[in-house]
Amino acid sequence: MVFALVLLPVTTGLLAFALPSDRRQRWLLVTSAGGHLALVIAALARQPAPAAHGWLQVDPLGMVFLLITSTLFFLASIYAIGYLQREVQSPRPDWVEGRLFSNAPERVFVGCMLLFLAAMTLVTVSHHLGLLWVAVEATTLASAPLIYFHRHHRSLEATWKYLVIASVGIALALLGTLFMAAAASTGGRSVPLLVENLVASGPSLDPTWLKAGFLLLLVGYGTKMGLAPLHTWLPDAHSESPSLVSALMSGALLNCAFLGILRSYQIMAAAGQQQFASGLLIGLGLLSMGIAAALILRQTDYKRMLAYSSVEHMGILAVGVGIGGAASFGALLHALNHSLAKGLLFLVAGNVLAVYKTTAIRGVRGMLRVLPVSGPLWVAGFLAITGSPPFGSFLSEFTILQASVSQGHWVVAVLYLALLAIVFIGMASVFLRMAQGEPWAEHVLPVREAALAVAPPLVLAAAVLLLGVYLPSTLHDTLQQAAGLLGGGR
Repeated sequence: MVFALVLLPVTTGLLAFALPSDRRQRWLLVTSAGGHLALVIAALARQPAPAAHGWLQVDPLGMVFLLITSTLFFLASIYAIGYLQREVQSPRPDWVEGRLFSNAPERVFVGCMLLFLAAMTLVTVSHHLGLLWVAVEATTLASAPLIYFHRHHRSLEATWKYLVIASVGIALALLGTLFMAAAASTGGRSVPLLVENLVASGPSLDPTWLKAGFLLLLVGYGTKMGLAPLHTWLPDAHSESPSLVSALMSGALLNCAFLGILRSYQIMAAAGQQQFASGLLIGLGLLSMGIAAALILRQTDYKRMLAYSSVEHMGILAVGVGIGGAASFGALLHALNHSLAKGLLFLVAGNVLAVYKTTAIRGVRGMLRVLPVSGPLWVAGFLAITGSPPFGSFLSEFTILQASVSQGHWVVAVLYLALLAIVFIGMASVFLRMAQGEPWAEHVLPVREAALAVAPPLVLAAAVLLLGVYLPSTLHDTLQQAAGLLGGGR
């Protein structure tokens, strides 16, 4: 089954490139995503046996991110049906030299989307550090054409920025992987770079090489994860990508890079170097939250604001894992809540852009009147992403705060809470101004929204709300087991 999880989107992705660009592409995307989600649910119900000599396996930690990725991708694929149809009928007027959708055929978009899913799946099931590095690099190559979808000069700039910065980060991660291999090769013996082998051999690993390797992996994968100050590719890529691609990049791709850091953190904890790793994670996490808070306060573009919000939440994840204990459980739960809420917001942002024809905050007013479904969802998404009760993000953020206080990290707790408050104030001033007020003259009448454009964000809103009041036992157990692998729990 592990092979099937990767091979299904690879096969259908290659098939998409061979088929003509028509409606069949959209249904190929949806059926493939649905089949992938069915396999993931089956794997959640019954953990499949490891494959490829243990290089590929689904453990609780990987399952958390695999479930997030597959669920979000399935909902984004449903949204893509209406999105692609809308792009065909009403291409963006600011494309270079009047180029139309025919220059970005559906087969390229669908093919890259499915290969993107395959690469992210491979990240979640890879237990060899070398294969994990290859999988993270594959996510870059598969997602780059999606950023350039609109063929605008800004899209081209964002794509190259993404490729260059991510390539620098992945090069550092490769060096960190080699350092991990050096740490495992001391004393005249060599330990395979399987996570389980390295964890079992933790006390015998060379601490100097190990610390250097973790630092490079943190910087390398942290670049892809969007941790500040390594986040500079993220706002451009999110603002220029199609909204459903932005939802996947923020809600799934960043998690893949985070998983790469968590795998190395497992090894550090087993080697008795948890304090060193935790200090780095907490420092980078608070820095990310601080920089994101400052930039959110001065944003004039709502898609870029959502991108900086992702930087903030990646910082929250890093802080949670760095604190450890129950905060590790909170961080993994927050990864799930953030993905649902950010997917919701980016899909709604696509609906807003389709009606208002601008990503400028000042150009959007009266959403509650103009967009009878997307308007309330925009407000709900704001409450969810800022950790307001009763949404699930409140529970996960509070769990991290409670753990930091109970473990005596008072300075961290105060900074964490203060930065959350600043972000809430900054985003509230934007979201509420967009939702309320008198709409512009050209948007006086309410818009009839397509079912496929509002159904996926409705499901995401319901899911993140449900997680605030009820956590299913299967999901709770999986999160607890995953946190246990990081030395935490609840």
